[in-house]
Amino acid sequence: MTSNTGYQKMFPVSWTELHRDARALAWRLADLGPFKGLVAIARGGMVPAAIVARELNIRVVDTICCSTYDRMARGTSVELLKGTAAEQDKGAGWLIVDDLVDTGVTARAVRALLPQSHFATVYAKPAGRPLVDTFITEVSQDTWILFPWDQEAVMAKTIVEMKAGQ
Repeated sequence: MTSNTGYQKMFPVSWTELHRDARALAWRLADLGPFKGLVAIARGGMVPAAIVARELNIRVVDTICCSTYDRMARGTSVELLKGTAAEQDKGAGWLIVDDLVDTGVTARAVRALLPQSHFATVYAKPAGRPLVDTFITEVSQDTWILFPWDQEAVMAKTIVEMKAGQ
């Protein structure tokens, strides 16, 4: 990543690491339940939500689907594409799971719909961290988290190539 994207560091996460971290999240949440159900924030929250649901024996799993976009300033507004049944009671007794809270734009929108829910993420950045109740790992705001579903096996560059900008 380069400075023009705002990200200075890369934090690659493997499937094994994600699974371990999602189970650690479930461990932290276990004493807070039982929950009426779980709401995964699609798409990134779906994988950790499935792991958390299994570990907490939650059988009612729903999704909330949003798109964060703005033509002039990307990432400043949220379009709700699909709501959730948890909205009926403002999320009381429900668990929300996402992979990451970054700037907090999506988290704020979901919190507005489900203000009484418990919000949990696997990873948290400083700007969004106050919006979640439980998380496992904090990373700096200038770090890009490279999730396993966004990776593919390719030949790695040597350090000399990377320093030369190749």
